[in-house]
Amino acid sequence: LDVSMDMWDHFYTCLVSLWLHRFYVYSVVAFGISTWIVVQFFTTKTKTKVTEHISKDKLVNGSATLQAKEVYVAGVKIFYGSQTGTAKRFAKDLGESVISLNLPVEVISMGDYDPDDCLAEETTSRNICVFMVATYTDGQPTESAAWFCKWLEEAVNDFRFGKTYLKGLRYAVFGLGNSAYVDHYNTVGRNIDRWLWMLSASRIMTRAEGDCNVAQSKQGSIEADFEAWKAKFLSRLQALCRGEKKPCSGKCKKGKCKSLGKQSKESSDHEHGASEYENTEAEELFESSSEEEADAEEAGGTNSVIDVEDLGNIMSNMKKAKVLLLSHQDERGGKNIILSGRGKMIIEINVSALPVRQFYLFLCYKLIGSHSGVKLCRWTKSMLRGRGGCYKHTFYGIESHRCMEATPSLACANKCVFCWRHHTNPVGTEWRWKMDQPEMILQEAIENHQNMIKQFKGVSGVKADRFEEAMTAKHCALSLVGEPIMYPEINRFVKLLHQHSISSFLVTNAQFPDEIRNLEPVTQLYVSVDASTKESLRRIDRPLFKDFWQRFLDSLKALSEKQQRTVYRLTLVKAWNVDDLKAYADLISLGKPDFIEVKGVTYCGESSASNLTMANVPWHEEVVRFVQELADLIPDYEIACEHEHSNCLLIAHKKFKINGEWCTWIDYDRFQELVREHERSGGSKTFTAADYAARTPRWALFGSRERGFDPLDIRYQRKNKARDISGC
Repeated sequence: LDVSMDMWDHFYTCLVSLWLHRFYVYSVVAFGISTWIVVQFFTTKTKTKVTEHISKDKLVNGSATLQAKEVYVAGVKIFYGSQTGTAKRFAKDLGESVISLNLPVEVISMGDYDPDDCLAEETTSRNICVFMVATYTDGQPTESAAWFCKWLEEAVNDFRFGKTYLKGLRYAVFGLGNSAYVDHYNTVGRNIDRWLWMLSASRIMTRAEGDCNVAQSKQGSIEADFEAWKAKFLSRLQALCRGEKKPCSGKCKKGKCKSLGKQSKESSDHEHGASEYENTEAEELFESSSEEEADAEEAGGTNSVIDVEDLGNIMSNMKKAKVLLLSHQDERGGKNIILSGRGKMIIEINVSALPVRQFYLFLCYKLIGSHSGVKLCRWTKSMLRGRGGCYKHTFYGIESHRCMEATPSLACANKCVFCWRHHTNPVGTEWRWKMDQPEMILQEAIENHQNMIKQFKGVSGVKADRFEEAMTAKHCALSLVGEPIMYPEINRFVKLLHQHSISSFLVTNAQFPDEIRNLEPVTQLYVSVDASTKESLRRIDRPLFKDFWQRFLDSLKALSEKQQRTVYRLTLVKAWNVDDLKAYADLISLGKPDFIEVKGVTYCGESSASNLTMANVPWHEEVVRFVQELADLIPDYEIACEHEHSNCLLIAHKKFKINGEWCTWIDYDRFQELVREHERSGGSKTFTAADYAARTPRWALFGSRERGFDPLDIRYQRKNKARDISGC
C-alpha cells in the first residue's frame, strides 16, 4: 500500500509540475508544429518544380506541341560561293562549330548544288540554311555561285513558282565583299537575301557583311567580322534548338530586322554609299534604280537575261501603267530604254518619274539597235542540261540548245488578248521607224546569244558537249515578239541566216499578205490562226487594220502559194475560240498548210490588257479532244506528233506519211543545200517541202509511250524508271 501511495504521489507531483510549467510545453508543441508546416511547404514546392521541368522536357524533346515543331532544328546546311577560298574556309569553320552543338552539318559548294531539284525540299526539312557568298568583279557572283544566283533571280520573276515557293525555309546570309568598291559592295549577298525573302523564306537573323577593307571593317578585318557574326549565329541557333521565340519576324525588308529595335550598325555603315537606292525601294518589288538597270543592260549582266515566259512580278505589276508613254519626264535625269512611236523604235528618255518596274518588259531581252531583240529560251537552257527540248524538237527535230530566239521588229499590228508582252511593245500598220541594217542585227544577235550561252559554262548539270555545240547557233526562231515580216529588209535578213547555215522559223500574224507572197524561202513559215470567224478574230487578236478579216484571208491564200513548209498555229483559249470546228476546217482548206500546230494558251499573269484567267487554259486532254474532232473534218490530214509538256499536238498532211512512216522532221543540211542552189540559179530553181523532209522518230509520234518526251531527257528517264519500279 505504501508503495502504491508513493507512486501516486510521484505521478501527482509530475502532473503538478507540468501544469506549473505548461507555458514551456505549449511553446515546444507550437514550435514543432510550425517547423513541420514549413518543411511540408518547401517539399511540395520543390516537387512541383521538378514535375514541371520534366513535363517541359518531354514536350520539347518529344515534339508534343506545334510550337516545338516550328522551332526544332534538324540540322544545318551551309552553302558557299567562293572565288579565292575565303568563303569556303569560313563555311568549313562554321560547320565545325555547329558540329560541337551536336547538330548534323552539310557544307555545300553552290556549284555542286542544283536548286531547281533540291532547294524546295528545305521548306519542310526543318534545316537551317546558311549562305556564305562573295561578291566578285563588277558586283557579279563567283563562278561557282553564278547558276544558283541566276536560278534564284529567275524564280523570283517566274509567276509559275509563286510568291510562297520557299515558305518554310529558314536561312541566314553572310556576305563577303570589299567596301572600297562602293557601287558593288556585297551585292551578291544582298541579292540572295532579297530573293529568298521575296519567295517567302524566313530569316533567322539579320544579314551580316564581312569587309576585306580593314579601314572600314567594323571588327578590323573580314576574319574578325566573321567571328563576331559566327558567335551571334551560334547563339541564335542554340536559342532555336531550345524553342525560344525567334527575334526576327521574317517580314523585314532589305535584310534589316525591324523587330530587333534598330538595324545593325554594321549594315548601316556599309550601305550608306553602296546601296543608297535600296533604302527607297518598294517593299513588294525591290526594284533597282533606272541608272542601275541601264548599266546592267549595257554590261550584259545577268539581270538583263530573263525569259519571256518568266515574267513573274513584272507581269503582276504591268496593270498599273503603260509603257508606251512619251509624256513622262523627270528632272532627276534617270534614263532607260522605252518604246516610242516616232523616230527610233527604241529611244532613251527620262523615265524615273514612272513607277518602277511598270516600264520594261524589254529589259527581259538583249535589245539590238533601235528595233530588234534576242533572248535565251528556257528550252535552250533545259536542253543544255540534258532535260529535253521544246515541241519544235519533237515535231521537227531542231536542237533546242542551238536555237536562237530573236526578232528584227519589236512592233506588231495586233493586240492579242493572250499576248505575253501585255502590249508593252509598239504597234502600227506600217513601218515608220528608223531602220537598222540586217548585217548589224544578225551580228549582234549572234554575239548576244553566245554571251548568254557563256553564262552556263561550269553550271551544275550542263553537258559539256552540248555547251560547245550551243556556241554555234543552228536555228533561229523569228517569233520572239512583234511582227518580223514588217521589217523592210526581212528577205536580206533571212538570206544572211541561211548564209550562216542557220535555219529560219518565221511567224506572222496573217495581216501582211503581200509581204508573205514576196518572202524568200524560209525553212518553215508560220501563220497564227487565232480564231475561225471574223468576230472571234476581232475579239481575240484585236487587229489595228480596219480590213483585218480580208487581210487575214488573203494571208492564208498567200500561204497556199508557198512551196516550202507552211504551218498554221492555233492557240486554244477556253470560252473564246474552241467551238466552231467547221470554220477552222474551212480555213485549212483555204490555206492548205503542211502542218497544223494546236497548242493550249499559256497564262501569263493578270493584266489590264485582257481578262484571261487560268480558267481559260485548256487541259491537255481537252486539246487532244479538240484535235481529234478537227482531224475528222479534214480528210487529207492526220494527227502525227504530240508534246505533252507543252500541251501541244501536230496535225500533218498525209503527203508527209511516206511508206507508212511520218516524215515531219527536217533535214537541215539538205535544206541549206537547196537554198544555195536556189540562190545560184537566181531563184529559177525551186524546191518543195518534201525535198528536205526527214523521218520522225517513234517517241515523237502521237500515242507513243513517251508522249513527245525525248528518251534522252533525264526527266523522262527518271519518270520512266519510277513507272517501271511501281509496275505501272
